[in-house]
Amino acid sequence: MPVLPGAEPFRHEGGEVGVLLCHGFTGSPQSLRPWAEHLAGRGLSVSLPLLPGHGTRWQDMQLTGWQDWYAEVDRALRELLERCAQVFVFGLSMGGALTLRLAAKHGDAVRGIVLVNPANKVHDPLAVTLPLTKHLIRSMPGIASDIAKPGSLEVGYERIPTRAAHSLRSFLQLVDAELPQVTQPVLLLHSTQDHVVPPADSARILARISSTDVTESLLEQSYHVATLDHDAERIFAESWAFVGRLAEGADREGAETGG
Repeated sequence: MPVLPGAEPFRHEGGEVGVLLCHGFTGSPQSLRPWAEHLAGRGLSVSLPLLPGHGTRWQDMQLTGWQDWYAEVDRALRELLERCAQVFVFGLSMGGALTLRLAAKHGDAVRGIVLVNPANKVHDPLAVTLPLTKHLIRSMPGIASDIAKPGSLEVGYERIPTRAAHSLRSFLQLVDAELPQVTQPVLLLHSTQDHVVPPADSARILARISSTDVTESLLEQSYHVATLDHDAERIFAESWAFVGRLAEGADREGAETGG
């Protein structure tokens, strides 16, 4: 299937500091493209993959599960680690959960992580019925474009495949159990008003990770897809400052010129 316009993966060959960006459930790289381009413009090596089953049509997600999505970001991380001295991982929503698992599994190979409205649980009361309903109902209403900024739209599916939703629920339970293994520096930005992932998810993540270098930042002007919302520039600036603080030998002026 052809990829939806704007949903293509993005890569930039930059300097010795790399960033992997992970998009969300039923979304696409389009939701993180401005962030990726901001980082690339400052000389970083950037990888923003398209998760399997995403960016085409929702029916294609029926054939995929969390193992496929995680395998793709794990592959992209290993590629960055081969050519960069230091690598950071950033994620939005389910991409935040993927980021947390990469941090838990790869340890010190991941220098730091940035989470934007990270998902920790499927909160729909009917989620407990997914093992059964996935065989009876193919899809549910979508969650794309929860954005406060007028005219800003997310390239994502209008329907959620129930098989994929069941897999997501299983994945989030797995990641929750692994949170104590996360020790890296963390910058967590979350919206005070989010119609997809409640602030309680961020609170639980912060309570369960083992990281000691933790910064929490509230986004008061944005909804769930904050990277395309009013607070986008703030997210870009704070994440760039986070990398600059932690990346050993990363000279900001030199990074901006690609040096």
